[in-house]
Amino acid sequence: MTATMPSAASEAQKLLQFDIYAAEGFVLIELAGLLEVLSIANRVGAGPVFEWHFYSAEGGPLRSKTGVLLETEKVPTRISADYLFVLGNSNPDNPALSVGKLVLDYTFRGAQVFLLAEAASRYIREHGERHGHLTTHWENSALFRERQGGFEAGSSLAAEDGRVVTCAGMGATIDLALWLIGQHVPAGQQMTTADIMLHERIRDFSTEQPFGGVHGSETGDAALDRCIELMRANIEDPLPIQEIVRLLGVSSRSLERRFRALLNATPNNFYRELRMVRANTLLMNTTMSVREIGLACGFSNGFSGLYKSFYGITPVARRRANRRNRPAARRLSQDG
Repeated sequence: MTATMPSAASEAQKLLQFDIYAAEGFVLIELAGLLEVLSIANRVGAGPVFEWHFYSAEGGPLRSKTGVLLETEKVPTRISADYLFVLGNSNPDNPALSVGKLVLDYTFRGAQVFLLAEAASRYIREHGERHGHLTTHWENSALFRERQGGFEAGSSLAAEDGRVVTCAGMGATIDLALWLIGQHVPAGQQMTTADIMLHERIRDFSTEQPFGGVHGSETGDAALDRCIELMRANIEDPLPIQEIVRLLGVSSRSLERRFRALLNATPNNFYRELRMVRANTLLMNTTMSVREIGLACGFSNGFSGLYKSFYGITPVARRRANRRNRPAARRLSQDG
């Protein structure tokens, strides 16, 4: 299989760049989880925000442990990425996972580095004594503990230590990617991306890995989770905030404070954003008229003006530009 990245040539605004580093035997779910989140976030927003490139130690094709072929380039000598993701691997002893120098090169240039599963384990084994509390997949912790004893790593999904984030990898890569896009796009766009991924909640870094039997929530606040659930269930006929407050059994001031603290938004603005992001998704992916979209998202009148104030372009112009400039499908395809 061969993978490519979306072209940023036509974008006036500089896109955030993700460099994805892999080795032979890489974990496909980690690659796919990261790419799908970035791709969907680009699609549901006002325009692309993220781009990505694939790298390996020597460049050329790499095969995942499931047989998928990925074309890569050699790691650049001049680093310009905002983020580096090092994928996990079917072989934790693969020498290409010894990425201490790579980590230093990227962090020196100001990038944040994410090490997944086996890449995190290898980093902890080689550099853990110089860092704080790090984490990796529980299976890797057990493996290295059996091998050498004294291998200490946390059991949370991810742990941040300066510009280096170690992560359990596997399905938690989606949580990591959703959290990360949330640093650059509005909360409504982030949650819409999660909805499209059928990812019912975004687990934070401190969440214990599932083998611990710990269950968290989307925001860490039960009342706020319930509020968002009510908003999502009432897009076409929006509930007044006072009605939501009544149903939750909290005060308006308390709800406002929760939104400010955890989502940096007001309840009204967040609700409107959820509806607008849904409208944008319908605009990009259906043949519904602009009026029908507005009604379907709870905007009985003035939808075009609200859309323009939110996205900086009218819905008609946005749809026309999307049809004219839509890039070729960017997906992994079976190599013949």
